[in-house]
Amino acid sequence: MASILSLLRRERLWTFHGGIHVPDEKALSNGRAVETMPLPKRLVIPLQQHIGATARPVVKVGERVLKGQLLAQAEGYVSACIHASSSGTLVAIEPRPVPHPSGLSALCAVIETDGEDTWAELPEPMTRYAQLDTSEIRERIRWAGVVGLGGASFPTSVKLNPGPDQRIRTLIINGAECEPYITCDDLLMRERAGDILAGARIMHHLLGDPRILIGIEDNKPEAFEAMRFALAETDMRGYTEIRSIPTLYPSGGEKQLIRILTGAEVPTHAIPARIGIVCQNVGSAAAVADAVLEGRPLISRIVTVTGRAIDEPRNLEVRIGTPVSDLIAHCGGYRERPRKLVCGGPMMGFEIAHPTIPVTKPANCVLALTEVEAPDPGPALACIRCGRCAEVCPAKLLPQQLYWHARAKDLDRVQDYNLFDCIECGCCAQVCPSHIPLVQYYRYAKNEVWAREEDKRKAELARMRHESKQARLERQERERKARLRQKKESLEAGPGKSQTDQDAKKAAIEAAKQRAAAKKAAAAKAEETDDA
Repeated sequence: MASILSLLRRERLWTFHGGIHVPDEKALSNGRAVETMPLPKRLVIPLQQHIGATARPVVKVGERVLKGQLLAQAEGYVSACIHASSSGTLVAIEPRPVPHPSGLSALCAVIETDGEDTWAELPEPMTRYAQLDTSEIRERIRWAGVVGLGGASFPTSVKLNPGPDQRIRTLIINGAECEPYITCDDLLMRERAGDILAGARIMHHLLGDPRILIGIEDNKPEAFEAMRFALAETDMRGYTEIRSIPTLYPSGGEKQLIRILTGAEVPTHAIPARIGIVCQNVGSAAAVADAVLEGRPLISRIVTVTGRAIDEPRNLEVRIGTPVSDLIAHCGGYRERPRKLVCGGPMMGFEIAHPTIPVTKPANCVLALTEVEAPDPGPALACIRCGRCAEVCPAKLLPQQLYWHARAKDLDRVQDYNLFDCIECGCCAQVCPSHIPLVQYYRYAKNEVWAREEDKRKAELARMRHESKQARLERQERERKARLRQKKESLEAGPGKSQTDQDAKKAAIEAAKQRAAAKKAAAAKAEETDDA
């Protein structure tokens, strides 16, 4: 009986608030194996493909670089290294358009490839990593530039270092892939299940041997079976479970998946580590295995190229820095003129203006949607206060209030309603009968809050500098006055001191004369004694 109860407890799943069912459209691209993209003639590699500080270039324009060579060193703790995706000549380090909702440019390293694809000298594999210090393994992952490949792009080495006082009880490997259309994680689990488990085992070691839960949505039966088969071939069965979870968007959200698999709720303004949980994407786990067991940096990833406007949707293994236009061309180009080209999924992705932008580490999908798939919603209408947005919000927020305060630019009130708990999943906008682009208002409000905080930070820094300058000037003035006072006192005491010196000198001379006279008298007396 005890074993049955234990099994039931192990298999139990929980639900999260809200969520929606959307047509997944995954059959468009998951019917064929992953193909490797040909080497492009030019790679445009952004120096910031992660949350945190931009990496610092360590190569010069005109230099020949090799595949896997470090191009830019991580700057600061929350940052990630950037490597060359192939060999060639570095022809520029300059701002170029990158995949970002803002559409702004960012610093990129541009490589003219030589077609040789020559590897640089790589570090030795850490096959016996369990015998190494954990900091050495984290440093390898940091060097390899591994980030969250589910879209968040948070540096993995940082996430695997919760601190000595934070005990991690559960490591969750995220294979949910809940966004419609995207199938890159699905194919990764089917084809590289062993690598994902190898990476999970390394993470398990770094986090102090927690249990491992792997969550996969039930619309990926082949991936589930591949992972289960691979697990059966390892000695990880004692602390690893693979669970099939119901298909419901956004079950792949970090907090939502934690809720589904453990029943735990991550507190507002907190990270999962605070409740003893770390969550990693399946792609990140495979990249960790590459870095530690092969010594290979993260220079490529699987990208889903799909949508009914694409002639032959599929998944491609793509070098980081490859232009999106090359991916589309490799998939046969457009079947019909797309109404919208999106980087990411239809729910959380963002529209890109031109396909010349490069593939980056978090870019998991290129989506070309037709008029039927993405019809023009028309102008937004007035909110009718139906409350459907609140019913589907997985973060239990009040989207309507957030919308009103964001629209009124009331940044204090919008934070009172936990704006930063919004994961921008798009459920609220999807069900809004007035077609209000709610997520855009939330993004605007977040950017405004961040800008205000940055202004505050700069103002505080300027204040501290001003106070430091004032303190330095006051100290210099006090020292100047002290010197003047000392000099004045010396001058005032000068004559008396001189007279004393003169008296002492006269006394010394007189004493010397007396000693010489005494010596002379003694010598004379000695001569008289000899004569006698």
